Amino acid sequence: MPDPVKHLLLVEDETALRQAIAEQLADRGYHVEQAESGEEALGRLSDFAFDIIVTDLRLPGLDGGALVQAAVELYPEIVAIVITGYGTVKDAVEAIKRGAWDFVAKPFQIDELLHVLDAALEQRRLKSENAYLHAQLDERYRFEGLIGKSRVMTELFQLLETVAATTSTVLMTGETGTGKEVVARAIHHNSPRRMHRFVALNCSAIPETLLEAELFGHVRGAFTGAVGNRQGRIEQAHKGALFLDEVGTMSPGLQMKLLRVLQQREFERVGDSHTIKVDVRVIAATNSDLLQMVEDGQFRSDLYYRLNVIPIRLPPLRERKEDIPLLSQHFLERFQEAGIAGAAHTGPAHRLTVSQEAMRRLMSYAWPGNVRQLENAIERAVAFSGGRSQIDVADLPPELQQPEEASVTSSVPLPEDGLDLAVLVATIERDLIRRSLERTGGNKGKAARLLNLKRTTLVEKLKRLQDRG
Repeated sequence: MPDPVKHLLLVEDETALRQAIAEQLADRGYHVEQAESGEEALGRLSDFAFDIIVTDLRLPGLDGGALVQAAVELYPEIVAIVITGYGTVKDAVEAIKRGAWDFVAKPFQIDELLHVLDAALEQRRLKSENAYLHAQLDERYRFEGLIGKSRVMTELFQLLETVAATTSTVLMTGETGTGKEVVARAIHHNSPRRMHRFVALNCSAIPETLLEAELFGHVRGAFTGAVGNRQGRIEQAHKGALFLDEVGTMSPGLQMKLLRVLQQREFERVGDSHTIKVDVRVIAATNSDLLQMVEDGQFRSDLYYRLNVIPIRLPPLRERKEDIPLLSQHFLERFQEAGIAGAAHTGPAHRLTVSQEAMRRLMSYAWPGNVRQLENAIERAVAFSGGRSQIDVADLPPELQQPEEASVTSSVPLPEDGLDLAVLVATIERDLIRRSLERTGGNKGKAARLLNLKRTTLVEKLKRLQDRG
């Protein structure tokens, strides 16, 4: 099997020099992308797992040393080479301390750079487990089990720190697998109520006939099978927190009783007339559009506003793909410590890492199951690694082993006399909207989420398309 093409990011602010180096590297078989500043390079790294970064140390704004450090934190397997016009020992030592493999001094011949690249790639191949040391997850990227350094996660951590200090009701929204219960636990464990119980209940997992008793408890003889008194989840969470997942599946009757708990802080067990006072913080979660359910008459508006005191939206993994390397390394570490088959033979001196080609597959995938699906994929990869020190594409689930799909427009012919771009774009838009509505059974809210649109935007587009006929 031929060696895969190496993807290289070249960072140099001198345009002529950068283009000359890029052309010569491309002639030697490297796939080269260029950036003229550290900030631009960081943006490229957030979107793609490069095998190599070659950067000048002296850059306007973010310098090459800081860029190397950021690149290695994001991708432990990346090979970083720095170019310096000074060539001093101090420059070289500082760059290597920050994660560079080696350096070349200006002026240099292309063969000198190629020699450094070849040596670094071979060293990485032979000793890839050493790169694990650069993958230790810094605590500033975490919040009680949550991991991420993307902008959306940084903002989420800041919000959670504020929310945790309060006792207000929280409503979390997000797709399945985004970690709603993990977030709820993080809020509780950082709150003034942390010494009391955190009680979780998935409202969609319990039959409607049993959910009321599960939530409020019951007394002996309340119904067939009620052989004694029993506390419900609300009572168990007294002084602590109650997490209600999939709250949108509650019946109207239960919605009314939950509203009373939020308003009056009291309830009765099933089959009892004795009122019980309760002090509980409610953290609710849903993957449904509750506001749309209110408009459709499927969810009480007064309960919605009682729950939605502090709204928190959890982003899907596809909106923070720059966190995938951090999450992947975290799961690798956890599964290896647990002794998952395949990792058991590697031992502490042979820590698992992910190859850059496998990382590219992880980052290009849409992850409909979000973080939970990524966790399962990494567990499978560890089990299939067979004691090797590096996970490769063949260890990933089948849906990730397929090569990246071609561009949507790659099959569109471009005639010599041109085409009508507006008509083509409108046709593609109409087809995607039609398919999203078919997949969701005509539910406009869900279809809008599939297309990453607001529901009102989708409705406007549908009206415009209908007007065009």
